[in-house]
Amino acid sequence: MTQRKNEVLLTGPTLLWLAVFFVIPSFAMVLISFRPANVYGGVEDGWTLDAWRALADPDYPIILWRTTWLSLVTTAVCLALALPIAFYLGKLQGKWRGFLLMLVIVPFWTNFVIRVAAWRILLHPEGMLRQALLGIGVIGPDTLLLYNEGAVLMVMVYTHLPFAILPLYAAAERFDYSLLEAARDLGASGFRSVMRVFVPGVSRGLLTAMALVLIPALGSYVIPDLVGGSSDEMIGNKIAQRTLGDRNLPQAATLSVALLAITMIPILVVFLINRKERANQP
Repeated sequence: MTQRKNEVLLTGPTLLWLAVFFVIPSFAMVLISFRPANVYGGVEDGWTLDAWRALADPDYPIILWRTTWLSLVTTAVCLALALPIAFYLGKLQGKWRGFLLMLVIVPFWTNFVIRVAAWRILLHPEGMLRQALLGIGVIGPDTLLLYNEGAVLMVMVYTHLPFAILPLYAAAERFDYSLLEAARDLGASGFRSVMRVFVPGVSRGLLTAMALVLIPALGSYVIPDLVGGSSDEMIGNKIAQRTLGDRNLPQAATLSVALLAITMIPILVVFLINRKERANQP
């Protein structure tokens, strides 16, 4: 009885927080999506499927697909870059580990919007980066580094990379690197030993990194707004437009519910994989 009481006391505040700031707002958002909109930016009484029927607009599947593939590619690139970085950080000892880890965390010391705006300046047609690439002949005079999907993808990778490095580093720090030496002694190449021993050894960190990158990437709004063009909108931009510009709350709520459903997929995948791993443990 005492143990049960302690469990309730420990989990109660977290459950209350989730209920107040996630469950209740999400439920309200679902209800609003079935309400009719009024001309003043609010919702009317009654129920309707108009906001859901509006998803049949040909633009929405394109935007949803763009949001999905940009987020997936961002996640894949971040994991590919973070894995060797975490491998190296995990092997380091002493002050160098702390110094390099600090470099990973330093971007968090600057406001997110400022960092994205800095990339906008760098990628601008008159910006330093484009002028340098133009000067050495890497790009042509008609090549634009800004206002395209490539710019959105690059800045998304930049902003989300620390979220992939940190959980992978936490897993690599606990990894026994002598297992790699044992694999080499048994005839495995360096790359094969890393892929067959290190990667499975940090699999939980890999799953956590995937979720921490993919979920916020799906909801990106500032990055495509600042460095993307009119044809590079993501679902977050449409939600903001329906909320602030069109003042159509039911439509914004419908798009938010669709985004929430997409976001829940990686969470469910990670949950099921972790559950399967725990079930297979002796």
